[in-house]
Amino acid sequence: MRNNIAAKKISGALVALITWFALILQCWLILQTTGKTGYSTLKTITNFFSYFTILSNILVAVCLSSAFLDPVSRLGSFFSKISVQSAIALYIFIVGLVYNLVLRGIVILTGIDRVADNLLHVVVPVLFVLYWLIFAPKKTLQWKNILPWLIFPGLYLVYSLIRGPVADWYPYPFLNINILGYSKVILNSAGVLVAFLAAGLLLIAYNRAGKGIN
Repeated sequence: MRNNIAAKKISGALVALITWFALILQCWLILQTTGKTGYSTLKTITNFFSYFTILSNILVAVCLSSAFLDPVSRLGSFFSKISVQSAIALYIFIVGLVYNLVLRGIVILTGIDRVADNLLHVVVPVLFVLYWLIFAPKKTLQWKNILPWLIFPGLYLVYSLIRGPVADWYPYPFLNINILGYSKVILNSAGVLVAFLAAGLLLIAYNRAGKGIN
């Protein structure tokens, strides 16, 4: 049992460090681009935090950091909950899935940009999902957990569709109303929510099956 707890803490700390590094690196790279294109720093930073990828990676970093540094605090206790960690596992899984199946290759990246991109869209999703699969307490989730998990991605889609026309900027091509029109974007958004629903139900089914270390 002690070995399992130690392995969980060490694994969580390592994934947290990798995630923070990836986030800081990506933010630095985007700020470097700001100077070249003339975009305001404020708009660039706002756009940075308007990516679902970035928000999900932040959730991973905060979750694992708080659970490692101060698990008995209010923040640590919240992010130590199986339902909360499962929701984050769902979000970061969808990040990796959608990017690698739909978005990869749209922009060709090289060098350090490619490193940051793969850390955020491949390495962190794989590591956190593995962390959840191995260490999350088994047979604790309920089917009803799926409903609150959908609130965050739902609100994100609403935010993106409202901010997009105002800022004339969209985080992902499948949300670009200017190019696709409202009907296509709404259909795409519905498809994304269905993906969240299906993946979330699979996570719950796995947990209820009781597989893994715990």
